[in-house]
Amino acid sequence: MKKVLFLIHDMGQGGAEKVLVNLVNNMDNSKFDITVMTLFDSGENRQFLRKSVRYKTWCKKMIPGNSHLMKMFSPEQLHKLIIKERYDIEVAYLEGPCARVISGCSDPTVKKLAWIHIEQHTTERAAVSFRSVSDAKACYRRFDRIICVSQTVKQDFLQVLQIPVPHEVLYNTNESDKIIRLSQEEVDQGMMDTDEIKLVGVGKLLKSKGFDRVARIVKQLKEQKYSVHFYVLGEGPERNRLQEYIQQNGLERNITLLGYQLNPYKYVAKCDLFICASFAEGFSTAATEALIVGTPVCTVEVSGMKEMLGQNNEYGLVVENNDEALYQGIKRFIEEPGVLEHYTKQAEIRGKDFSTEKTVSKVEKMLISI
Repeated sequence: MKKVLFLIHDMGQGGAEKVLVNLVNNMDNSKFDITVMTLFDSGENRQFLRKSVRYKTWCKKMIPGNSHLMKMFSPEQLHKLIIKERYDIEVAYLEGPCARVISGCSDPTVKKLAWIHIEQHTTERAAVSFRSVSDAKACYRRFDRIICVSQTVKQDFLQVLQIPVPHEVLYNTNESDKIIRLSQEEVDQGMMDTDEIKLVGVGKLLKSKGFDRVARIVKQLKEQKYSVHFYVLGEGPERNRLQEYIQQNGLERNITLLGYQLNPYKYVAKCDLFICASFAEGFSTAATEALIVGTPVCTVEVSGMKEMLGQNNEYGLVVENNDEALYQGIKRFIEEPGVLEHYTKQAEIRGKDFSTEKTVSKVEKMLISI
């Protein structure tokens, strides 16, 4: 049995935290003794870990400016300070501080993996949690393998840091059967029983997620007399700004901020179109989940979307990453006969490729082979 540690910053409501829970909960307990460890003991996703998965934490409370504080220590010092047990495989499941900690493991018999979730774009961004670019490169060179969540993330990471370590693509794990089951639950009576075109977005309310872009598009569509409603699932620092925009523009009947929901799937499944307006993604968990429940996807071009939806828009619509292109894409679903129906069928087909069994099996094979 292989003893495996997954180290992550915290267990908040982000995509990486969610897919980590999905992965470890579905791994074979007869082959792997799994520990999930957080640097800081916070986040909603802790409660979803199965009892067979051990949970540990380093600090009970989040430390302000922790990434700057951790730069004061070498990777070796951090590893000795934080990782107290010996594992066969240690996984840095997020970029930055987690990678720095795991890279400090000096035991040559321990295999070290770094999981990369998003495009870095520049060496400066890739090195933001390290002392310098050379420090980042030195840390990542100590890993035995770099795991990327999409081909575009892999190509970006190779180009930005040029680390001479084997790179592999493994897609995120979704609990597809559970997602489908939860999607069949009812929402509040009468809440979504309307003839409006129902748009939905899911994610933490951050500037980078572009929910304000969709709000502006909904305003345009309303002014053109289209009957649309945008449901937003998630919480975050941009909530007040979005709420202010809704009130200032009289969009209370067109945009609903539903907050963080333990079961977002029942809302996504009852909407006509999933929208991704992000400025950056890795391999969007929320978009994958939309496909699993059969909701078509209209997205701006960010990492992984053409991989997910096809180079020629076979399974969903990918548009240029600007407001006008997204507006035209959404409008096409509303106006053009047959487009919504076609992509609803294609979503159901593509969703089957992201089954729990397939994605977990590939990770398990990799861990055994290493």
